[in-house]
Amino acid sequence: QVQLVESGGGLVQAGGSLRLSCAPSGRTFSTHGMAWFRQAPGKGREFVAGISWNGDYTRYADSVKGRFTISRDNAKNTVYLQMNSLKREDTAVYYCAAGPYSSNHLDYAYWGQGTQVTVSS
Repeated sequence: QVQLVESGGGLVQAGGSLRLSCAPSGRTFSTHGMAWFRQAPGKGREFVAGISWNGDYTRYADSVKGRFTISRDNAKNTVYLQMNSLKREDTAVYYCAAGPYSSNHLDYAYWGQGTQVTVSS
């Protein structure tokens, strides 16, 4: 069974940084677009950042532009989300997804189990 496994979440103070990682098990996603989504309590799943299969293209939600950076290392079969200048409103469960290069969560067939990011003031 194909799985995406996220890691790197945790508790951080506002203004701090975290780096999330996502690595699939069971297959490689080197020819897939990858993305990060997040979901805060009581809210829908929100697009955060996406990257094309070769890393040439990236896109970000306006709320994280200039603070978050998505990258991938296909040799390691891993995608990363570097999060800097974190704010309380970044608190959410963050999910990794594999699929087309899209900001629509409905386009993604493969998902991780999520990792909690909590930003305290």
